[in-house]
Amino acid sequence: MTTSATPLGTLALPTVGSGPYALAVGPDGQLWCTLVHAGRIGRLSPSTGLVEEFALDSPDCGPTLITTGPDGALWFTRYRDHRIGRITVDGESCSYALPGGAGGPYGIAAGPDGGVWFTLTNTGRIGRIGPDGEVREFPLPCEGGFPSFLTVGPDEALWFTLNQANAIGRITVSGEVRLHPLPTPGAAPVGLTAGPDGSLWFAEIGAGRIGRLTTGGAGVEITGFALPEADCRPHAVAVAPDGTCWFTEWATGRIGSVTPDGTITEHPLADPDREPHGLVFGPDGTLYVAEEHCGVSRWEVHRSA
Repeated sequence: MTTSATPLGTLALPTVGSGPYALAVGPDGQLWCTLVHAGRIGRLSPSTGLVEEFALDSPDCGPTLITTGPDGALWFTRYRDHRIGRITVDGESCSYALPGGAGGPYGIAAGPDGGVWFTLTNTGRIGRIGPDGEVREFPLPCEGGFPSFLTVGPDEALWFTLNQANAIGRITVSGEVRLHPLPTPGAAPVGLTAGPDGSLWFAEIGAGRIGRLTTGGAGVEITGFALPEADCRPHAVAVAPDGTCWFTEWATGRIGSVTPDGTITEHPLADPDREPHGLVFGPDGTLYVAEEHCGVSRWEVHRSA
């Protein structure tokens, strides 16, 4: 199987320099985007191309990653002011302060238990916030691990990348933690997502590789695929329905794909300085990429046997 992609253009955002960073498909079928430099959340319509922005209560809060919550609202991390934000599909937002005030919340995902889970990069903890705003934190068995992205795995546990501990972690909803070291030295894993076959894909930003983790009767197995340029800095990952993993390379201004059998394809952006970060597949199968120095680009993905 091979994959290719055709650029369909870029959706410009109203606020110049707003810094589109991460994307998520909302319960309304729209694309929601964090604007890290402007302290705003954007909404993009796949059908009309209309782009709206919603100002948050602080322009300096640094909204980073975003997910659809179990309550039908969008939840996001506010890295710079150490809060968890929530915005409804009508654009009404609020936020919740985290204990300690300097945790650096980053990754976020809706858990199977009705809560929203997140990473705390600066304190080495995993957090959970309930529908009532109650926050719980779970310490990790390593110092300075820098937990980054997290996602729900096929086992209904939360899996997360430990950027500085060179490992993938797993935490159950009851708080039991286990770490799985990566075989590649200096991998510095970041982006993480689950595939349709139950595998977990992640980006090794320090080694220029894409990793894949599977679980089964033989336990956890980790494989990796080296990208053409070791310093391309792969960052975020998204998996297509056919199991192909797509990723961004922010250092070289490209997006790429890797199939489960290891076939790698790369596609340059219109400008190598666009710095692509988050990406997501829209409801119609179009791939959307948040480019921090430009806007949100659209790509038509092609597959062939």
